[in-house]
Amino acid sequence: MILKNLIGTAVFVALMFTVSAFVYQEKKEPASRNTLAKTDGFAVLELFTSEGCSSCPPADKLMGEIKEKYKDQPIYILSYHVDYWNNLGWKDKFSSIENSKRQQQYAQTLHSQVYTPQLIVNGKKEFVGSDRDTVENSIQTALLNSGNAKIDLSVRASEKEINVNFKTSGNNSQNKLLITLVEKKSSTNVQRGENEGRHLIHWQIVHQQHQIVLKNSTEGTTSFRLPENFSTNNWEIIGMIQNVKSGGILGSSKASF
Repeated sequence: MILKNLIGTAVFVALMFTVSAFVYQEKKEPASRNTLAKTDGFAVLELFTSEGCSSCPPADKLMGEIKEKYKDQPIYILSYHVDYWNNLGWKDKFSSIENSKRQQQYAQTLHSQVYTPQLIVNGKKEFVGSDRDTVENSIQTALLNSGNAKIDLSVRASEKEINVNFKTSGNNSQNKLLITLVEKKSSTNVQRGENEGRHLIHWQIVHQQHQIVLKNSTEGTTSFRLPENFSTNNWEIIGMIQNVKSGGILGSSKASF
């Protein structure tokens, strides 16, 4: 009788251990999936800014802090200096009409206003670029809820130009590949305008951007003219696939020199 009780107790303990192990395994699996989602997601932060705008320096500074904080994660920052502030006292040397046109395209797609500093995340959400809490929340949401379309990039600089080889998956005619030449950091002593007397520091400055329609080919080469102040450690290439109609960005990657 005692032997039967001991056997029964042993069986019960073994059964409970098996159930506990099963429950523990069930609890661990969702956490593993969450980790995978963070790894697969990405966030493209496009800031529209200007040296002539007194509200922009806090947004520029925040981009530098975000870059440092998320340096080991798939966060891609592009700062577009617009040109429509140039006739108000100070000409931004990093500005271009192409950058202003890109912002206007977003305004049509997202039904938003054109203003600075404006930040757009993954081509889907726009808000004031100096709003730290919204930036942080948007990054976390993007990392958890975006799949990253594959983009392979390789880059080589010669004496006169920069050559970028690219390869993507899928040739959807509604998508285009944007390849951007980015200066990681620079600064300016502003002498006039709203920021007169200030020393402004900028991060991830867009200098040149090529748009390639992914209809007939998913791989190829594009070239940029070599900037005057070029150095391999302060420049990089960022590539991203964007849907023409929705404006949504489907994937992004970068390449260093």
